[in-house]
Amino acid sequence: MTKTERPAFYPFQNGEKAPLPFSPGEYDTRLMGLRSAMDATGAEVVVLTSMQNVAYYSGFLYCSFGRPYALVVTASDAVTISAGIDAGQPWRRCHGDAITYTDWARDNFWRAVASVTGQARAVGYEGDHLTLAQAERLKTFLSPARMVDIAPATMQQRMRKSPAEIDLIRAGAAVADVGGYAIRDAVRPGAREIDVAMAGRDAMELEIARRFPDAEYRDTWVWFQSGINTDGAHNPVTSRRLERGDILSLNTFPMISGYYTALERTLFVQEVDDASLAIWEANVAAHELGMSLLKPGASCAGVTHAINDFLAGCDLLQFRSFGYGHSFGVLSHYYGREAGLELREDIDTVLEPGMVISMEPMLTIPQGRPGAGGYREHDILIITEGGPENITGYPYGPGLNVVG
Repeated sequence: MTKTERPAFYPFQNGEKAPLPFSPGEYDTRLMGLRSAMDATGAEVVVLTSMQNVAYYSGFLYCSFGRPYALVVTASDAVTISAGIDAGQPWRRCHGDAITYTDWARDNFWRAVASVTGQARAVGYEGDHLTLAQAERLKTFLSPARMVDIAPATMQQRMRKSPAEIDLIRAGAAVADVGGYAIRDAVRPGAREIDVAMAGRDAMELEIARRFPDAEYRDTWVWFQSGINTDGAHNPVTSRRLERGDILSLNTFPMISGYYTALERTLFVQEVDDASLAIWEANVAAHELGMSLLKPGASCAGVTHAINDFLAGCDLLQFRSFGYGHSFGVLSHYYGREAGLELREDIDTVLEPGMVISMEPMLTIPQGRPGAGGYREHDILIITEGGPENITGYPYGPGLNVVG
């Protein structure tokens, strides 16, 4: 490329390939699974656009910032398509080849994609991610003979973890425990939510760097809530100061190469009143019941109905906030979801060895009622032939979580 050329796209192999979260053989196996799905659906080429699928099949976790990214998979090739702002990093951090597109003309992204896909082929796409606007551009630039929604097949593949994935998730759960203990130690009357949250986040980031010296570090976070702020599972951190008797919600979320894990616990500052204790203990009992039900052959809906029946018997079902658990893997608070493996009434998926799922019942008692606040316990369980293996170590319940 000369100084005067302004190409639409070009290869930029800057530096050496960096260590990825998994071995080349792991990514080859994943791509083999995708190609099997392509054969089954008749897709000749696949254009993956979501963060979770690009990362799952290539190892590269992109930062979009309003720009499109893709992984194009054919019968023989896997090529990431990345914006020029990222220079050579996508090539260094991907399994396979990479093309950089420029912003010197509109739709250079699709010109780069088309250079790999060719024209008039059966194109697989992610129906749960591709926008209407980008779908129209796909049709314009690729002239597909037909379009095939490959997203359901990719989700099914991601739901079933490899041994290497399970090892990474197990490490993530241990890191979440480290954050939990750091938060427990930081709780005291007068401390702000933000101060406690930072203690947990810093402890986890240091632990991730210790365990994974070759990784990229980003996106690890904590939601630590107190008092009325505990009513929602995803309420942001504030500067509210803790008071004696406050209900607390501890939530640590380490992110390791796009893989999310979590620890969530109910705590109280120094003391817990009788009404709150009764609700807390009932939610702990629901949590323990739910964990005991996570076995091969159980359906997500069946587990959900059993916990519903238990909470109804306690006259607490009306305070349930959301589903009782979800899958783990390449997902985050702003991308990814394996919606086929959630503990809800409308999910009929049957649990299998190799799946990883949380148990996390939550009850929200409205302000003004005895025991007001949000109660949640959260453990991560690996489904094995012999039953569930709990990989969360931080203890739950009143015994060790009235703190400060």
